[in-house]
Amino acid sequence: MPASRSVVIGVDSSTQSTKAAAVDAETGELLAVGRAPHTVTGTGGARESDPEQWWTALATAVRAAVREAGVPAASVTAIAVAGQQHGLVTLGPGGRPLRPALLWNDTRSAPQAAALATRLGGPASWLHRTGSVPVASMTAAKWQWLREHEPAHAAAATGVRLPHDHLTERLTGLAVTDPGDASGTCWYGTGPGPGGAGRAHGPGGASGEGGTGAASGEGRPGAAGAGGPGRPGTAGSGGGGGRPPASGSDGRDRTGAAGADGPGRTGAAGADGPGPTGAAGFDGRDRAGAAGADDPVRPGAAGGAYDPEILDLLGLDAALLPTVAPSGATRVGTLTPAAAEALGLPRTVVVAAGTGDNMAAAVGLGLGGAGLLDHPVVSLGTSGTVFAATGARPADRGLAGFAATDGTYLPLGCTLNCTLAVDRFATLLGLDRDDTRPGDGVVVLPYLDGERTPDLPHAAGLVTGLRHGTDPRAILGAAYEGAAFTVLRALDRLLAACGLDPADPAVRDRPLRLIGGGARGRAWTDTVRRLSGRPLVVPAADELVALGAAALALGAVTGTDPVAVATAWGTGDGEVLPPLTRDDATWQRIDAVLTAAAPTLLS
Repeated sequence: MPASRSVVIGVDSSTQSTKAAAVDAETGELLAVGRAPHTVTGTGGARESDPEQWWTALATAVRAAVREAGVPAASVTAIAVAGQQHGLVTLGPGGRPLRPALLWNDTRSAPQAAALATRLGGPASWLHRTGSVPVASMTAAKWQWLREHEPAHAAAATGVRLPHDHLTERLTGLAVTDPGDASGTCWYGTGPGPGGAGRAHGPGGASGEGGTGAASGEGRPGAAGAGGPGRPGTAGSGGGGGRPPASGSDGRDRTGAAGADGPGRTGAAGADGPGPTGAAGFDGRDRAGAAGADDPVRPGAAGGAYDPEILDLLGLDAALLPTVAPSGATRVGTLTPAAAEALGLPRTVVVAAGTGDNMAAAVGLGLGGAGLLDHPVVSLGTSGTVFAATGARPADRGLAGFAATDGTYLPLGCTLNCTLAVDRFATLLGLDRDDTRPGDGVVVLPYLDGERTPDLPHAAGLVTGLRHGTDPRAILGAAYEGAAFTVLRALDRLLAACGLDPADPAVRDRPLRLIGGGARGRAWTDTVRRLSGRPLVVPAADELVALGAAALALGAVTGTDPVAVATAWGTGDGEVLPPLTRDDATWQRIDAVLTAAAPTLLS
């Protein structure tokens, strides 16, 4: 092993566990993965975790990764955290949590989400402002729930964070987020209108010279934050001397780099010079176009900013929120003494802003302006998601209109019930998870935790079509089918949100990238192939979220676009599986049951 090997660490802080990947910065070789579990508590729709446990798990996982990689701690140069989206962390004195975090799959806030969706002009206005309509998973609904049910905690909060924000702050002592994770709050505007591009403050005014498109989705957006020489500027930020993107014959539209102009553009969020951890240059204004302490409107990527009208509606003081860095690869600072001791790493380790887990997975797959655009992905984990990086700003009520972390967009459909729900059916039936066959007339809607897509937060699981002779393996197969159907039915809407025609053969035959724990299961792979009728690419890498975070960490050190880093590492490469004939009969049977049951049984 070379003595001079440089190592970066990517952290995946998910619902169930923390995984820390130690990665060779030059080759992308995954040297080791450290792991530590989380505890999720709650009944009756409640899902909570103690953020202090996340921090302990992060330190445990990082120490294990460095130890198992067999590298000296001094070889670690940078770290970035990717975290589960939407969770509400409320901080009190000393920056410590006031109460357990409300997680993304906590459905108690469904009434608050429904009430919020009718305000500010209704769903269309929310789509225009934030790209998403409030549902129970969104952080805005959780904050509103806290205000109504635990007003003392809401009033006592000295900070409001997302899970990855909180962990980055524990690493650096600085309150910072990125455009990708911020776009999942429903109080961060990603487009024109209040809080969006029209309100962006920063060098160059509301539109950047050399920019490649407006926030409405015309053209392809460039880098998050301010454009630099030779790089297209994002809508709402200043850009100098940008160049239009080049489009190759393979459909990979190239845009600008994410966030940083080079290794010199670093610094601590919120500091007007060298920050508490020694990082200089990112002051929340000059680099990010973000407001200082005297200005609550802080633009991030794609012209985005916190929406002051939404914050007023929520009774949420912008001073409680973190500064929005230009991208997840922005250098925030270095480790605090306490963090360095907890992780067993030098204080000189650079910390990137980090992002949400879905945004990091996109980076790990090479999706973004410097890689693949408009290529759909299905992730099969605790939740099921379908997403793609695109230059078109999405506006579909059935999707979350996220920003990606590199200045493009990341429209996403998410379900609450995926691998864990199907595993529960296997347990109830006393079967191994791969001991299955097609549903054969049985339909299972495995909505054991309510459902987000479709928006049925109070739903329970439904089984229909049973006969005396029904094979238990067919019931389990139907559970797979119901979960896969629920994810895949959002695919056409996703493609349309990317400005594509789902019926176009060139679009229909585009490979579907399959990731997450379910992608390693034969039953899952077979079911997705049968119900989608598409070829699949199953990446060889297991830890795409952590690998994407590692690419963000390297970007924070070198200024290299993290999507380009991941593409060079080849982390998204994998086996190509040919398509199967689409099982239209099963698809239509499940669709008919869902349509009939939603107004009554599932509401």
